[in-house]
Amino acid sequence: MEEQLPPHVLIFPLPMLGHVNSMLKLAELFFISGLHVTVLLSEHNHSLLLRQGSLNSLLSRYNGFQFATISDGLPDDHPRSGKRTMDIMMRLMEVGESQLRNLMVSTDWLSKSESGDGVVGLKRRPVTCIVIDGVMGFATKVSEEMGIPFIYIRTCGACSFWANFSIPEVINADEIPLRASYQKRKEMDLPVTSVPGMEGILRRRDLPVFFRVHDVNDTILQTIKTETRKTTKARALILNTFEDLEGPVLDQIRKQIPKLFSIGPLHAHLKVRIAANPMESSARNSGSFWEEDRSCIVWLDSQPHKSVIFVSFGSVAVLTRDELLEFWHGLVNSGQRFLWVMRPDSVIGKSDIPAELEEGTKARGYIVGWAPQEEILAHPAISGFLTHAGWNSTLESITAGVPMICWPCSADQPTNSRFVSDVWKIGLDMKDTCDRVIVEKMVRELMEVRNDEFLDKAEHMSNLARKALSKGGSSSSNLDSLIEFIRSMIA
Repeated sequence: MEEQLPPHVLIFPLPMLGHVNSMLKLAELFFISGLHVTVLLSEHNHSLLLRQGSLNSLLSRYNGFQFATISDGLPDDHPRSGKRTMDIMMRLMEVGESQLRNLMVSTDWLSKSESGDGVVGLKRRPVTCIVIDGVMGFATKVSEEMGIPFIYIRTCGACSFWANFSIPEVINADEIPLRASYQKRKEMDLPVTSVPGMEGILRRRDLPVFFRVHDVNDTILQTIKTETRKTTKARALILNTFEDLEGPVLDQIRKQIPKLFSIGPLHAHLKVRIAANPMESSARNSGSFWEEDRSCIVWLDSQPHKSVIFVSFGSVAVLTRDELLEFWHGLVNSGQRFLWVMRPDSVIGKSDIPAELEEGTKARGYIVGWAPQEEILAHPAISGFLTHAGWNSTLESITAGVPMICWPCSADQPTNSRFVSDVWKIGLDMKDTCDRVIVEKMVRELMEVRNDEFLDKAEHMSNLARKALSKGGSSSSNLDSLIEFIRSMIA
């Protein structure tokens, strides 16, 4: 009978790899905690994940796990990366509401499988709760119409979420818009005093990229402001972080959103819960959009202990050819061993590579198109991470105890990089510059000059992450409370 069935949660991520990846882990955590789960993906992302086997892996393990799809409204040949990344969110905001409504109605609130992904004949409740990526407020309209409770999740850190929540205060304090070109260092280094709890931490250059405008009526800035403020209407907020990492900021957020569950790092939390369940298989799929080149693991196995810096700028960043060459020269000139993930679509105007770079790479480097990042960061040969400071990458590095050099590109990354360098002190911030001399200097500082110092601090933070995930730890207890909160919706 229906009252014996578990709650049925619909999880709806923004169709970008960083969002999808972490929310798939949340979906798996929910399922192994006894909930039924449907994950709503864009048709484009669904096809990419099917190609890599990620979805089949989940479906084969879990009886009752299902996927549904809608269009993101973009043509198949849209790049969905670099400066065009925000097109995904803006277009979905135009087409998503009607598509979600039609999907829910046509599938009896997803109580039956929409596309054959679910198990035939499986009984599940209609959706009893929607977990919505916190930049897609259009989904709340459908949720409210149908009387379905909704919870928000933000896949960024508490620090950048709180900065975005404080956009009205930053505008009222006249700390944006930027009066001159935002390239001018003098203005970009002015302090930000209007984000509660972050006084003395943030400069203007450390605010999320959305703040870098000359007009406060900028469409994207206003969209982020509006969507973030909608969080107060949700039944609760889920954040992929932990109390010992961002406790002071979480305290500020709870003044506005008391029902807040910090349950991260999600990738490590899932591993802990799986390890605690002898019925669960330890073999997992990475949830990647691209095929991973595992030859890099073989290469790492042949390198000395703590001798390699890992380089990856994530799933959407795009470098110019000049930026590519500056990084490459800096890495080769540093004399350090390096493993570099260079996506096939990550460089504009890529052409012939100078001979000295090819020779330097043959001697000390290894380059692949895509790689198993979590596994690499946990490898004993890794001693540093040159990263775009995306939140998933930041948490994976923290959990593995690997210090970082941060070169933020977009969205929340400038705020993350500031906290890495000046609050948690587990790395260096290289934002707003791309020069081979600086790259070489920072790589040497991370890998040689201050290596022991950074490794000690990173290991301490890693221990705090493990503590949060252990039985009775903050993230573990918060996940248990979240599951009970969702169960109470059908009581």
